Amino acid sequence: MATVPSQFPPREARSIEQYQAEVLGLVRPDSRVESVPLAAASGRVLARDVVSPVSIPVFANSAMDGYAVRYADVVAAPVTLRVVGDVAAGSSADPMAGPGECVRIMTGAPLPTFADTVVPLEDTDAAFGPAGRAPGDEATTTITHAPQAVGTYVRHAGEDFAADARVAVAGTEITAGVAAELAAVGLVSVPVRPRPVVAVRSTGDELVTDGSPLGRGQIYESNSFALAAMLAGDGADVRRSEAARDDAEALAAWLDEVDADLVVLTGGASVGAYDVVRDVLLGAGGTFRSVRVQPGKPQGWAVWKGTPVLSLPGNPLSAALSYQLFVQPMLDRLLGRPAREWLTAVAGAAWTSPAGRRQLVPVRLSTGADGRLIAVPAHRRGSASHLVSSLAEADGYCSVGEDVTAVAAGDLVAARWL
Repeated sequence: MATVPSQFPPREARSIEQYQAEVLGLVRPDSRVESVPLAAASGRVLARDVVSPVSIPVFANSAMDGYAVRYADVVAAPVTLRVVGDVAAGSSADPMAGPGECVRIMTGAPLPTFADTVVPLEDTDAAFGPAGRAPGDEATTTITHAPQAVGTYVRHAGEDFAADARVAVAGTEITAGVAAELAAVGLVSVPVRPRPVVAVRSTGDELVTDGSPLGRGQIYESNSFALAAMLAGDGADVRRSEAARDDAEALAAWLDEVDADLVVLTGGASVGAYDVVRDVLLGAGGTFRSVRVQPGKPQGWAVWKGTPVLSLPGNPLSAALSYQLFVQPMLDRLLGRPAREWLTAVAGAAWTSPAGRRQLVPVRLSTGADGRLIAVPAHRRGSASHLVSSLAEADGYCSVGEDVTAVAAGDLVAARWL
């Protein structure tokens, strides 16, 4: 259920933070929980903390192919030991060996009870494997180099984390690494938040969607594709519709039928004579703001029969960066994800910035020789709102303060990955 935030005076331009707080007030975290197979959970967001029922590693095991030994037997290497057994990965065997004896062991195999150290094959005179002797063939092996200390090449039980340790917290996105961790503690299904259903649609009589040749004043529609891709990447269940004509009644009828947690519209949000989105949403009690940002100044929202509706600018770069500032945080709140942090980058080139407005510049981010993040504008025209190519060439964006009119190479800037 959407909630309506407190109103600001409508004519006053908002900062990014003010408008972001305004639209975040339209949504609240979803408390529902779904259980999904871990194999299908990539990109989902954990709904609860996960506590490990086991220690990882579960048991002490060998980090190398070699020999399980007592450190006291090999500290004075070179020394020859009698080989009395063999342990492979996956084996439950626990062979015993007396003083002066050892057991051949494979990587990942459980360390025999008698042993406290592993000597790798490279530090012996043995050679086993496809080109060497078969398991159990050798009667003795000579340890040519002593291990550095007791426990060398032993992975100890619980050294990664102990049983009952919290291995992942609610709000964590399930990446490849997180999935591996959850699988390692025995999970086959995981509790996640439902994917927010987001309907996205572009508007405008000038938009062509079927690939037919363009007439005078027409352009191919691209915003809904970019927004749908970003929404899907951020965990939404996306319902993209074909572009709408500038028809107020048809747009209102479509909004009446939409079944979604959030609706995102682009175009028709400014103060022109044909800005249908603005007219329709204002008629439903919506609010439109001028936000002190370039690109992305005209923004608006409404609550349509309980569903939050965001109106983004129609220019491609404006729409994409407005998504990053306002839509993405709403998804994060719905899913219980933590707010995203800004990084500090070094400007790799100089550019100008408009006074009195926060500038957002698509950039290419890289790591410099000193380990610092370097940001270079992805397009020579910086933040021009109509540039589709700058978004395609960028992998991040920078934020330049309202009081800054020029950025010099070497200046520190706030940056985020796209």
